[in-house]
Amino acid sequence: MKRLPLKFLSFSLLFLLSSSLFSIISLKPPFHPSDLLPLLPREASWPILRSLNSAVDLLPTFVGAASSSNSTLEWKGACFYENEAWLEFHNKSGSQFGGGTLHIKAGEAHSWTCMDLYVFATPFRVTWDYYILGREHTLEIDEWEGKVEYEYVKHNGLSIFLMQSGMMGTLRALWDVFPLFTNTGWGENSNLAFLKKHMGASFEERPKPWFTNVTVDDIHSGDFLAISKIRGRWGGFETLEKWVTGAFAGHTAVCLKDSEGKLWVGESGHENEKGEDVVAVLPWDEWWDFELSKDDSNPHIALLPLHPDLRAKFNSTAAWEYARSMSGKPYGYHNLIFSWIDTISGNYPPPLDAHLVASVMTMWSNMQPTYSDMWNEALNKRLGTQGLDLPKIIVESEKRGISFDKLLTIPEKDDWVYSDGQSTSCVAFILQMYKHAGLFDPIASSIQVTEFTIKDAYTLKFFEDNPNNLPEWCNKDDDVKLPFCQIKGKYRMELPDYNTMLPYPHMNEHCASLPPNYIRSRNC
Repeated sequence: MKRLPLKFLSFSLLFLLSSSLFSIISLKPPFHPSDLLPLLPREASWPILRSLNSAVDLLPTFVGAASSSNSTLEWKGACFYENEAWLEFHNKSGSQFGGGTLHIKAGEAHSWTCMDLYVFATPFRVTWDYYILGREHTLEIDEWEGKVEYEYVKHNGLSIFLMQSGMMGTLRALWDVFPLFTNTGWGENSNLAFLKKHMGASFEERPKPWFTNVTVDDIHSGDFLAISKIRGRWGGFETLEKWVTGAFAGHTAVCLKDSEGKLWVGESGHENEKGEDVVAVLPWDEWWDFELSKDDSNPHIALLPLHPDLRAKFNSTAAWEYARSMSGKPYGYHNLIFSWIDTISGNYPPPLDAHLVASVMTMWSNMQPTYSDMWNEALNKRLGTQGLDLPKIIVESEKRGISFDKLLTIPEKDDWVYSDGQSTSCVAFILQMYKHAGLFDPIASSIQVTEFTIKDAYTLKFFEDNPNNLPEWCNKDDDVKLPFCQIKGKYRMELPDYNTMLPYPHMNEHCASLPPNYIRSRNC
């Protein structure tokens, strides 16, 4: 065991003695253990900080909405244990609707060195502040954004979010998030650690070689490709996507054979020459060569062969017709998040919730207004309106008695057409193809595949269930025989509940999915 330096041992002893002394005489300590950890030697403090904080601590927690002074909001903070907030409307600006002052009274700090960090939001603005002193603080809003914001805040209040881990924990969480998106060994290990901690993934190493010499004659139209990227930009994005949806894969593609027996791969999310993510149909050799030698996200890939009965049912002509009609269309950003949000509270890993989603949308709309159509069009579809921006969508929803968290749960419709055409994420593209090819018959009209996550797709009972019927090269060099064919990757892929669920009407429209177990209600 590595010995800790004497400086650390002396400091630790002093720290323990001082904390014990203050506890004995019932006085507030001048510091809290977590306040001092960043000051200790890195080899001692870093493992403890890692156990206390993680990337999830970047997400603020909704504590409530402050309204008029007649209704005081109370909560316990991370630093100050007794807090109150109320909103005072005024017209210091002399404008038509005036502005407001948010009052926050903070008290009972757990130490002299801590602080509370807050985010404040309405559908029209997002701001933040931090408090070190235990007293009354104010946040001034000089002028409301017209009548709509004034009416919204008057009826719904100003939302308050607390960064539960405080300033140091938030900075530490940033340190955890940053490597998720780096194309380094550090980034890869960070993604693995996150998925192990928050999803219980194991990542057992496979024997070499970490790729399979695939025989294309054994691959057929409709065979599913589950892909898990664990480093770089897409690795980080997929890690967070897996966490919120419960899927153990982050991307998908599908195999197609033409009339001459040539194998192709259909993929929504292929990057074209302009750097745009589009739907594409590529020759297998081109796609496979890229994954083997050029994809720097270290993709792990599994081939899920269709069951022979489904393969016989698969209408290849209809599948090709659909694939060609979608080729070149943009990736399905419009409905990306809606396949995951099915319930008011059962799909958000804490501290994520609908209030935070609304605030992130507001912030994103202010920072990147040209990209806000990602969800604005989809939300307009749910209201039956056109052209409303996010603040007006929220106000219109409230007018109709539909809370924003309820609006997010309204199921997507497969036949909705957006300004850039039909919108399909990677998995929706495949399942739409399955729908056209007849695999969901006779209940296809009652299935909205845009409501399916990647996990929902690989749990469908559509795939080969007899290991003896898998190709000879499938998992050939691995002593552990998976129920599918892993064809690339250092670590053994896991697909919990694989191939277990028969389709049923309105499948996956109202399903909960909370980590770490992601238990879904029956027939949701």
